[in-house]
Amino acid sequence: MSKFNCMMARDVLKYYSDGRVVGEILDYCRMRWVAAEAKSSGDKRIFFRYWSRDGPPLSFKDEASFKRFLERHVWINVRSFYGSINIYSTLDKRDDLEDLDNIVGCTPIWDVDGSLSNVKLTLDVARIIVSFLESKGICKSIYLKWSGRGLHIHLHENSISKDVLSKVHPLDVAYAIVEYTINKCWDKIRDVVSKASNLDREFKVENKIDIQRVFTAPLSLHREHDVVAVCFKPNEIDSFDISWTNPSSFKHNTDWRVYVDGEADGLALEAYREVGGYIPKMGLKSKSSKPTRSLLSMAISIPTISGNIGRFQTMALLQAARYYVLRGDMDKAKSFGLNRAIFYAWAKYYKPKYGFSQKRLEGLGAMKEKYSFDSLGDEKVPISSSGYYIIGDIVQTPDSFDREIASKISSVVPFNIAWEAAVDYVKRFSKETLESQQEFYKRVYEPVRDNFVKIIQEYMAFKKFMEDKK
Repeated sequence: MSKFNCMMARDVLKYYSDGRVVGEILDYCRMRWVAAEAKSSGDKRIFFRYWSRDGPPLSFKDEASFKRFLERHVWINVRSFYGSINIYSTLDKRDDLEDLDNIVGCTPIWDVDGSLSNVKLTLDVARIIVSFLESKGICKSIYLKWSGRGLHIHLHENSISKDVLSKVHPLDVAYAIVEYTINKCWDKIRDVVSKASNLDREFKVENKIDIQRVFTAPLSLHREHDVVAVCFKPNEIDSFDISWTNPSSFKHNTDWRVYVDGEADGLALEAYREVGGYIPKMGLKSKSSKPTRSLLSMAISIPTISGNIGRFQTMALLQAARYYVLRGDMDKAKSFGLNRAIFYAWAKYYKPKYGFSQKRLEGLGAMKEKYSFDSLGDEKVPISSSGYYIIGDIVQTPDSFDREIASKISSVVPFNIAWEAAVDYVKRFSKETLESQQEFYKRVYEPVRDNFVKIIQEYMAFKKFMEDKK
């Protein structure tokens, strides 16, 4: 198979006369904004996105409209077809593309930009992303598409229920899912790529979700290589071979259509709560007078919490959740949480007089040789012979935590709810962040130290929504 395209215009037309090919392109592109690319002799790429200079957006309603487009552009050798990530309610006029309320679905897609010389590396990275999605309960709604020299990982847009999309805009959902997944998988992806040898180009895994983004349609020819964009399912990753993309003998799985309604709802809301959406980041507004859909502003009723949780209690709660997430011991988590809250309260009080150093704080209340020290990541904490943490000759026991932290939080919100919310919140961060004393303080604690009740409210709303769905 030639690396660069050598198919003549007649070969391209013959390929696109195959009913199987046309059927796959039409099914994928239905109610998507289509882009067609023609062969170019220079560096400039030639795209068609409208039926005419002043005409409506390019879209295909049936085989006749597809053939009509090819016949009109036979002189310029159209090679590739792309479909927008957005699915629209109508595509009759150009204004339809600018109406956020006209977008009824959006496909989360991860762009793994590899090369033909590193197919294995590309597949290894795909396994990491697929494994993460499967850990979130998404199994049947995933498909992969080899697009030329790289891979697109698709999460079927209908795996996100209409119930969720009535609360969060489809574009926001897709952006959040892709961004959140990349963030969670980044350390593993980086490790795999760093061990690869002979990379002939930069290897990228990107979130390219934006309002005008298009991705290659199934069974489209690549713009540059004589290969076909073929789909396959996660259980075929190990058997995938680049020969599947041969235009004259392609191997393509039509089960890209398979999905389970609502299978991705949990991930969608989890991701949106953490990273937010595309629309507010871009400052976009709907043309209608209706407010933009938002999980936090409409359909879910946010419970009211009277009162606030002090910084001392918030620090102890989050430090306990940090320990629990990393080590899984509830009693020691309580001891650690109270110990660290005292540690930072002392540091704040004495810092102006004596300075703030780990060395000074490790010796707080006693000489260093008097205690053993336990390490949680890069943070060393004095520990007593009982196995609980100690500061100022006083051991921080689970009962102490219940008395000084849990009881005070319970006066604002039931402690078990606050604890669940804290663990859920802490789990959003990478292990590296949780194991870094400075990163935990700056990225986990500091942003919520004065408003952790908001995190609890969001968690309660999310939990109720998911329970109502069952």
